[in-house]
Amino acid sequence: MHASQGRSAGLGPALASAFAFGGSGVAAKPLIEAGLDPLHVVWLRVAGAALVMLPVAWRHRDLLRRKPALLVGFGLLAVAGVQAFYFASISRIPVGVALLIEYLAPALVLGWVRFVQRRPVTRAAALGVVLAVGGLACVVQVWSGLSFDLVGLLLALAAACCQVGYFVLSDQGSGEAGQADPIGVIAYGLLIGALVLTVVARPWGMDWALLGGSADMDGTSVPAWLLLGWIVLIATVLAYVTGVVSVRRLSPQVAGVVACLEAVIATVLAWVLLGQYLDAPQIIGGVVVLVGAFIAQSSTPKAPAAGPVAGSAADAGVTDVAGVTDRDTELSARRTGT
Repeated sequence: MHASQGRSAGLGPALASAFAFGGSGVAAKPLIEAGLDPLHVVWLRVAGAALVMLPVAWRHRDLLRRKPALLVGFGLLAVAGVQAFYFASISRIPVGVALLIEYLAPALVLGWVRFVQRRPVTRAAALGVVLAVGGLACVVQVWSGLSFDLVGLLLALAAACCQVGYFVLSDQGSGEAGQADPIGVIAYGLLIGALVLTVVARPWGMDWALLGGSADMDGTSVPAWLLLGWIVLIATVLAYVTGVVSVRRLSPQVAGVVACLEAVIATVLAWVLLGQYLDAPQIIGGVVVLVGAFIAQSSTPKAPAAGPVAGSAADAGVTDVAGVTDRDTELSARRTGT
């Protein structure tokens, strides 16, 4: 019962994170079409979120002394790495191909858990990954405009590896006494990511006047500042906070599969807000992704295992695979406000 409650508590934030991340492209596309460079949009997104989270970073400044490696890793991989490699890859290969490769991350997470951490994984979790990736191929229509640019494919694979870092680092130390507060980790990750992206994007060359104008969203004029506000507050701050909380309450590999819903949500929002209509293969693929995510997040072995099992919560009194007890979860919820 406790395990079921833990998964239910983690599934809500995971879905919220997928929705928030999925809405980023719909808001960013009009800004890019209005004249902003994609890397400048990424920098505005991360830098704006870092400013919002600055008070949180100050509150958790002890993390600089206790967990410096975790903070640097999260900033470089989960924030700067994912964004920079993804945008670099789509400059060379189709967006659908890059997105599919990036969302191979759940499968890579399972490989990390099985072969690096040497922990068993459930068959249901593995099946969920296979279904989710297969469905995702239909959603992004990977067969359209396929290009075998080796550099572009390697950049997309680098984005996937950074995505693995996001899920693994989000779960780092979650079962330890005095664990790093996930909200504090996000705050410093955004600050470090903003510094790295400043060097890459060089925002001093950006046309700042564009932010005072408007952008076209399927024939509707929308203030640029409103779109930017959505990207910063919803698609970044809310997305990262709910994402890390979901990883803590589910597991890296299960949360990773649920995160595949981001592509489905992005496609549906593009259909509704940008007039980019879905066809039959995309609809079928979206259903398959949903089925895969459900199977993975609901997988629990029939008999308790000797140790933590990836994709399950089999240990007595444990609410997630990281080994957080009910009391620890309650205390963590009070600290994070979740």
